[in-house]
Amino acid sequence: MILSMTGYGKAVVTYGDKKICVEVKSLNSKSFDLSTRIAPLYREKEMEIRHLIAAALERGKVDFNIWIEKEAGADATPINSALVENYYRQMKEIASRTGIPEPQDWFATLLRLPDVLTKTETETLEEDEWQAVRCGIGDALARLVEFRTQEGAALQRKFTEKIDNIEALLAGIEVYEKQRVEKIRARIIDGLSGIPEVEYDKNRLEQELIYYIEKLDISEEKQRLANHLRYFRETMQDGHGQGKKLGFIAQEMGREINTTGSKSNHAEMQNVVVKMKDELEQIKEQVLNVL
Repeated sequence: MILSMTGYGKAVVTYGDKKICVEVKSLNSKSFDLSTRIAPLYREKEMEIRHLIAAALERGKVDFNIWIEKEAGADATPINSALVENYYRQMKEIASRTGIPEPQDWFATLLRLPDVLTKTETETLEEDEWQAVRCGIGDALARLVEFRTQEGAALQRKFTEKIDNIEALLAGIEVYEKQRVEKIRARIIDGLSGIPEVEYDKNRLEQELIYYIEKLDISEEKQRLANHLRYFRETMQDGHGQGKKLGFIAQEMGREINTTGSKSNHAEMQNVVVKMKDELEQIKEQVLNVL
């Protein structure tokens, strides 16, 4: 079954007081195009993260985001209470010695002094935490692939419907082919008979008619189009990774339909060709989303 390149996956992992969120989105693209936003703690693992994503998704425009949410208060900057007490004592002594008025709002004054609010510890990534994060990335990617599978199934149903429609229209052309030959023959003969005092060799006319009608014959185009339709169906059954091939087949189908239209020389047949083009255009639009 084919897969879509459109998808979305999200996973949340809890580690200690952290809630680690992983989100990945993908859209169609001719190649693998990855954009990442990674929390600073996990940036040392960026290359490994990129390899994991590329192996799972293969192709598409991918946006990957991982961030950390901590419990309320867990990330608050600590107050250096010993330093605050030291500042307070010094300021009281200076005020007493110099007569300078003490501040009315001690906390506002003290909290503005250097190094009272500091966060000096440096967080390091532990292996256990990274393994938890790695599992979260795997879960998000698995959900995206599941999304792609569902979208791919919907695309395959749509393609099958359009291929069925083109096949039905192709079969409907046969009715007009016989009428077309007779109309062409009658039109040419009527045109000649309408010219006064013109004599022509009926045998030569018959030969020229045969030659002209052979140039308008669409038997080969119909056969090639039928083969392309069958090949499109078979390729869809080959599994994912067939998006580009399906696009090439759709292009070949378009060539045969266009040639049929240019050779038709018949109003009803041209109407059928327009309907086939409409069905094919819908296939071409959606095949861009196929992985």
